[in-house]
Amino acid sequence: MQIAEGSTTAIVDVKNVSYSYNNSFSSSIILNDISFKVKEGDFLGIIGPNGAGKTTLFQCMLGLLKDYDGEITIFGEDTRRNKLVLKKIAYIRQKNFIDRSFPATVNEIVSLGTVGIKALSKEKKEDKILSVIESVGLFEYRNKRIGQLSGGQQQRVLIAKALIADPALLILDEPTTGIDQSTQDRFYALLKSLNHEKNITIIWSSHDLGAVNKLANKVACINKNMFFHGNAYEFFENEKLLKAYSESAMQAHMQLHLNKNPNSSNNNGNNPTYS
Repeated sequence: MQIAEGSTTAIVDVKNVSYSYNNSFSSSIILNDISFKVKEGDFLGIIGPNGAGKTTLFQCMLGLLKDYDGEITIFGEDTRRNKLVLKKIAYIRQKNFIDRSFPATVNEIVSLGTVGIKALSKEKKEDKILSVIESVGLFEYRNKRIGQLSGGQQQRVLIAKALIADPALLILDEPTTGIDQSTQDRFYALLKSLNHEKNITIIWSSHDLGAVNKLANKVACINKNMFFHGNAYEFFENEKLLKAYSESAMQAHMQLHLNKNPNSSNNNGNNPTYS
């Protein structure tokens, strides 16, 4: 599948980033010397097993974790020091739990994304809210309460809320976890549209290698270290890379299982795990 390569401008630059967690029980390396760039218009799929450090990487990129080693700039700014740059970024967290009894409609949830947008009149804000809701395929559900929607529909509501501010960068942390396949397919079609038609740069972590292969033009394989970063076709058409990644992912899965099992003979019960 042909995907536009975008411009030559690097809007995300991650240089030699390492992050470790230390407490009185143990010290764990979560990320080790991670480096990559994302150009405007790219669709980067980040893959790696549970515990690989993907969520931690996103938290570092967004300035939620500040005590990392290395350097991260987004749109030329360090997010630890300049929070204004976050207005250009939409972030959808992993496992967004929504209280199904919360009495807000889709329209009301999405309207929260207009807070701080002063340039639009009330009428134009209302028009934009409806337009964004329609763009994620939920126009007929606009007056439904959020708790009446499926998990996939709720994720699309959160994306609509994020899109109100016209972000230049969309970061998604395993957004389809627990969602059925048909809903996932519709969700992937939405991401493709946002990237191709609106030229929104996307960084998306996923365990779905098939979807990453179809959608992303760049791939980063992370398991604490950077296993691979480059063009998607270079990874998915290389049987040796795929085999090495699969073996690495399986070893990581087994180790994570041991770390979570305090009765294992290979684990003292004090090792924390991270995604």
